[in-house]
Amino acid sequence: MAGLGLVLHPTRDVSEVVGIIERWASSHRKTLLVRTEDEHRVPSCVEPVPADDLAVRSDALISIGGDGTMLGALRMAVHDPKPVLGVHLGRLGFLVEVEPPDLPNALSRLAAKDFTVESHACLACDVCGDDVVAFNDIALVRQPGSGFVTATLAVDGQRYGYYRCDALVVSTPTGSTAYSYAAGGPLISPAADVVVVTPSAPMAGISRSVVLAPEESIRLDLQPHSAAVAVEMDGLVIKEAAREGTVQIRYRRDAGRVVRFDPKRYQERNQLKLSLLDLPFLPDQLRELLPEELRRERDQRELEPPC
Repeated sequence: MAGLGLVLHPTRDVSEVVGIIERWASSHRKTLLVRTEDEHRVPSCVEPVPADDLAVRSDALISIGGDGTMLGALRMAVHDPKPVLGVHLGRLGFLVEVEPPDLPNALSRLAAKDFTVESHACLACDVCGDDVVAFNDIALVRQPGSGFVTATLAVDGQRYGYYRCDALVVSTPTGSTAYSYAAGGPLISPAADVVVVTPSAPMAGISRSVVLAPEESIRLDLQPHSAAVAVEMDGLVIKEAAREGTVQIRYRRDAGRVVRFDPKRYQERNQLKLSLLDLPFLPDQLRELLPEELRRERDQRELEPPC
């Protein structure tokens, strides 16, 4: 493995994690790359490259942040999927794989190709003529005070019906734990190949989630009497105040590759996170719900200096 591309959380301090990676890379004679716009956030030995070249010139990407940063790294490599290792700096982190203290061992395993790849699908979307991809979801969201999202749904050219709601969310299985879940949608197994269309706070029309096959094409048409809507891709606003237009969506398999070192442990960890989603507790309160052995282990890891 020659080059590792660093994808940084846009606002959080990543210097400690980057330092761990830089020391490992130096001792193993590996090249580190970063987007030119992030050059000021990393040591001078990290080579800046144009954003479009980062995934192309890297053998693997290291995402430093939470799930949002991880989704950005996957989108960055969608045309030439590379293994993406997630380092946890976020709050919940369904996609990320390792904590900062575990990084040296994780990087050595990555270099030795001692890992498995978890394949992720994406939604390939035409949003009012613009091509975008989403690994979690694409959403049409009403602007506060402007009325409701009113749109029709067509599947493979056949009209299903219409929605009148606060937001309309189309998600992958990965995205079923995100906005779609918050809107009342079902949890979908990562092993399933489906697309879920979920209305948030429906007032009329289709009021439940619709689960569609991956081969089916989806078309959403804003109606003339719809409120102005924002279009979000993986939580990022890509179009504001749209009053007309069409969103066409197709499911694309094997669009992203996520590094897993222990898939069974990862699955168990996510099951625990899912079980905590509906508990109205603060992080310190959630800690008290952990078994004593896990609390001691976590406390010890927080005290240990990074290698």
